[in-house]
Amino acid sequence: MTLFPLLASLVSIAYAAFLARSVLRSPGGNPAMQEIAKAIQEGAMAYLKRQYLTIAVVASFMFLVLWFVFDENKGIAIGFLVGAIASALAGFLGMMVAVRANVKVAQAAKSGLAGAFSLAFRGGAVTGFFVVGLALFAVAGFYAATHDLHALVGLGLGGSLISVFARLGGGIYTKAADVGADIVGKVEAGIPEDDLRNPAVIADNVGDNVGDDAGMAADLFETYAVTMVAAMLLGSLLLGGIPHIIELPLLIGGVAVFASILGSFVVKLLGKSIMQALYQGLLLSAVLSLVGFFYILSQLGFGETLLPWFGAMFVGVVVTLLMVGITEYYTSKSFRPVQTIAKASETGSGTNVIMGLAFGMEATIAPILVIVAGVLLAYNFAGLYGVALAAVAMLSLAGIVIAIDAFGPITDNAGGIAEMANLSESARESTDALDSVGNTTKAVTKAYAIASAGLASLVLFVSYTQELVAGGLSASEFRFELGNPYVVAGLFLGGALPYLFASMAMRAVGKTAGSVVEEVRRQFKEIPGIMEKKAKPDYAKCVDIVTKAALKEMIFPTLLVVISPVLVGLLLGPEALGGFLMGTIITGLFVAIAMTSGGGAWDNAKKFIEEGNLGGKGSEAHKAAITGDTVGDPYKDTAGPAINPLIKVVNIIAILLATFLV
Repeated sequence: MTLFPLLASLVSIAYAAFLARSVLRSPGGNPAMQEIAKAIQEGAMAYLKRQYLTIAVVASFMFLVLWFVFDENKGIAIGFLVGAIASALAGFLGMMVAVRANVKVAQAAKSGLAGAFSLAFRGGAVTGFFVVGLALFAVAGFYAATHDLHALVGLGLGGSLISVFARLGGGIYTKAADVGADIVGKVEAGIPEDDLRNPAVIADNVGDNVGDDAGMAADLFETYAVTMVAAMLLGSLLLGGIPHIIELPLLIGGVAVFASILGSFVVKLLGKSIMQALYQGLLLSAVLSLVGFFYILSQLGFGETLLPWFGAMFVGVVVTLLMVGITEYYTSKSFRPVQTIAKASETGSGTNVIMGLAFGMEATIAPILVIVAGVLLAYNFAGLYGVALAAVAMLSLAGIVIAIDAFGPITDNAGGIAEMANLSESARESTDALDSVGNTTKAVTKAYAIASAGLASLVLFVSYTQELVAGGLSASEFRFELGNPYVVAGLFLGGALPYLFASMAMRAVGKTAGSVVEEVRRQFKEIPGIMEKKAKPDYAKCVDIVTKAALKEMIFPTLLVVISPVLVGLLLGPEALGGFLMGTIITGLFVAIAMTSGGGAWDNAKKFIEEGNLGGKGSEAHKAAITGDTVGDPYKDTAGPAINPLIKVVNIIAILLATFLV
């Protein structure tokens, strides 16, 4: 039962390597373009190296704690190490290609939109299929080697810890550089967004990769792995007597790998609708996956459960498609929210910010309704295990979804290189069109990750309660009901955690961006000739500022996430910890969706104006939109996405703690 998932994972990795070779062999542009791309590559690799060294110190400490605390099961500590290494590797490999694909996409844009689009998607697909391949290989391989589900929980914790660090650290880096560059360059100096006269421009482009590629890869790796582990654990606890119940999630993941590879073949730009070309691949992947799911269920002979379980999987796939559509509505320039925010910019920064906040709040309603409906339908089909199957089916499409997402930072960098290297107007039009869609695809994937995190966390929560029961805690000893003051206390404490975490992330961006602003102003003042292009700015200084700050600022919030559930569980008991988990899930979903959708809408409202609408670049509306985009940047790329792994980390730690709370 594990041979097929392992084979599928190797095929995914091989396909990613094939795509990487294809991308890297494409033309890399003129010497000026290559020089800019090299600076971005060096900055990205320097940051990632220092980030992983920092994480290694924390991970080593965590490994030792797990090794000695779980003395009777060393597999938990070993699993933690496997998950951490595989997650870090997924982000590293994806970014290695992304920072080389950017200049090649800019070069391809000289020949037209279609070639640039195809190359950008292939570059993004490298990250997507590396992530899914490594995640499936890690989970299936480790289970095949140990047949220990608790050790797999340790693997999930390792991936989750790396994810929080990568999302938070990368998010602080990218948005501090972006905000600092925008405030001085675009607002004060009046120069374009990607202008080599801006000392922070290289740091800004580096940030796109460490935040939106490496960070996103680690995020989806752990979401995929944790969902698989949660479904396997819940299947064992609820339906342990059914043959192959533990391996079923792995088989689902294996089927979806092949479906996603086939789906990637139809991602071709036939007209000018870039989103339609991307959706072609997603839709075909979804349809083929469903066919494969039904075949597997029928071949395994689940009998009466076949249709209910398939129904639950169908719900998971539909939830994915609906989340994609809803997020596009709230973040695309073609629809009411973005255009309304842009219109509000005509009356100033205040109205722009007010409208952006309003739509961020509104953007939570439809996704929550979809998630609630998905949970209830899946439950009605197949009980709690149906919810787990829906979550697995949803995450099984991660390969094609990540490919659509990683397309974003590549096209963003390509646009920057095109502008900095003074490419032709037609080339810039192509890169701008790709970049604009890239903003939407990044928002879509964040919403997908958050929704799947919600379903996965519900499965993890049920696993936590089942672990307590399996450990011997009777119903009279474990009262998880609202009449229990410990449950209510836990709900309030858990509900507060995402807010505190998001606040710390936002403050880190604001503080670091302030340092970048001061440095850029200093260079404009003290290095004569920058504005006349007679002198070269010190790009390395800004890169160094954001690198040090991101690594410093990511430590405490991450430790807060790890320590909080431990303190609540040990000090207040299992009921309070159960409430803490539920409170974190509920507020975390709302805060994360509001931030990612609202931030994406702010960004594209600015781009809508830059296309010539409402006065175009340089108008008062444009200046107000830049302010909104500056506020939205840490919303959508730092705090919001980092809440996704937070939700799962606290649940995984609770499962590991269950043994000590019985």
